[in-house]
Amino acid sequence: MFAPSQLEVRRFFCATYRKWREGAPLIPMEALAADWIAEHPEYHDDLADEAQALEKVYTVEEGRTNPFLHLSMHLTITEQHAIDQPSGIRQAIDLLAARRNSRHEAHHVAMEALGEMIWASQRSSLPPDGHAYLDKVRRAATR
Repeated sequence: MFAPSQLEVRRFFCATYRKWREGAPLIPMEALAADWIAEHPEYHDDLADEAQALEKVYTVEEGRTNPFLHLSMHLTITEQHAIDQPSGIRQAIDLLAARRNSRHEAHHVAMEALGEMIWASQRSSLPPDGHAYLDKVRRAATR
């Protein structure tokens, strides 16, 4: 299992942003990340300054989304969709994207469910409940 540190994640996104801006070749994971970076121009300033990105603390009280967490969740959902894990997530996200007329919006809905699953797992000290996550995305896709 790949478990990069917070600093490694931030370096990855900053380096990917720099390479994408410069038109440099990207490895496949960077290409996926660059697609989501392009969808989020509000994060470009955060990604442009790696030194600042490594030091920045994002708090709930600040009222601002952590761009590195947000982009990481997009990559997670992209990977889940690609491998259909948990089984059925691809269909649920595809249906949600069709209903919302936006893959991006579908990801944001799935992100809410993913975040809740992770929060519940951390709070209960139990493994993440993939079934509850999938059910929540399916419900959003069918309402």
